Amino acid sequence: MPDTPSVEARDPRSHRRLVVGLTGGIGSGKSAVADMLAGLGAGVLDADAIAHELTAPGGDAIEPIRNAFGPAMITAAGALDRTRMREAVFADERLRHQLEAILHPRIGTTLRARAASTPGPYLVLVIPLLIEGIDRWRASVDRIAVVDCPQSMQIQRVMARSGLSEAQARAIIEAQATRAQRLRLADDRIDNASSIEGLRAQVATLHQQYCSL
Repeated sequence: MPDTPSVEARDPRSHRRLVVGLTGGIGSGKSAVADMLAGLGAGVLDADAIAHELTAPGGDAIEPIRNAFGPAMITAAGALDRTRMREAVFADERLRHQLEAILHPRIGTTLRARAASTPGPYLVLVIPLLIEGIDRWRASVDRIAVVDCPQSMQIQRVMARSGLSEAQARAIIEAQATRAQRLRLADDRIDNASSIEGLRAQVATLHQQYCSL
């Protein structure tokens, strides 16, 4: 297990900047919004990027995953076999929770440890499963921003981006919080169902709002 971070590193808000938890369902456009905010000067840390680090060759999660799931889940190069793991965890909820129990604490520790050294007038934590883990994250964020679009649009984007079938895309969406659950907890909603220009305008407005808080 990773070392326990210091008290200051454990909570990004201890650095007295606004901390925004950015979330949304798969295919909603979280990465596009995060990139726009970073381009405007926000400090951005991405849980998915950290998960990729943890499951790359030599990553801190590789041996725990090997021990829990067996060597078949690790590629010859020493990385997580993402395709095989995806098929396993979406076929068996118990396995999904087992994988999350390995990854989520390590992701949280890394995010919090890096918060202090990430520059910017405010900090954005991109956390795809923030709503699903709200009890764990609520104390670490000041605001929750949800990137939102209709489920049909999510499915289209996931199929186009990842080459998954419609059934696979739906299975991933159904394993996540519902759209209604995310919006119920949102302080800020970002509508990503129209044009890129409209999205940029919303993000620019939010950036100004966050800088002023």
